[in-house]
Amino acid sequence: MIVDKYSVKGEKIGQVELSDKVFSDKINDVVVYEYIKAANANLRQGTHKTKERAEVSGGGVKPWRQKGTGRARSGSNRSPIWVGGGTVFGPRVRSYRIELPKKVKKKAFRSILSIKAQQGDIVVVEDFNVDSGKTKEMNSVLKKLNVERGIFVSSGDDTMIKRSIKNIADVKYNNASRLSGRDVFYSKKVLMTESAVNAINQNFA
Repeated sequence: MIVDKYSVKGEKIGQVELSDKVFSDKINDVVVYEYIKAANANLRQGTHKTKERAEVSGGGVKPWRQKGTGRARSGSNRSPIWVGGGTVFGPRVRSYRIELPKKVKKKAFRSILSIKAQQGDIVVVEDFNVDSGKTKEMNSVLKKLNVERGIFVSSGDDTMIKRSIKNIADVKYNNASRLSGRDVFYSKKVLMTESAVNAINQNFA
């Protein structure tokens, strides 16, 4: 697949080849669903917790005698039916992590990138640097490329680019070597540098 390459001024300056094995792969909806489900689950902390009857304060003495009061028998004020008592079957601290096989992850990445390519949501830009690290400079580049919401993918350690994107609300930064399929899936536009495209072609082909 051949797509246009743009300059930071928004002008067409050439073309770039997207690997058919990566960006024109057969889309597997089931694998994409499993990958996104796992990615969302892995973001959960799982630190929720309620106290059971053994953990709440109180108890230790029978509230009233067993017989003769006319009331139902009761052994502890920590019982779940009492106000301030323990919780029955409440949430416990747990891990929601889902581990997927490497082959399934790679297939999911190829499917997600193929979806974006089919929809025409992939924009390739020449390699560039943001020397100042200022948001204003990066905002200018995004406006000229008509990218208001999406993800920016570069290769290498672009600290200044990452810093300049940090305060742009609807744009995320990813490195090609640590690409997040979840971020790509939920993004409206996928803006990639030419070197990032080459890295992705190599990593997932």
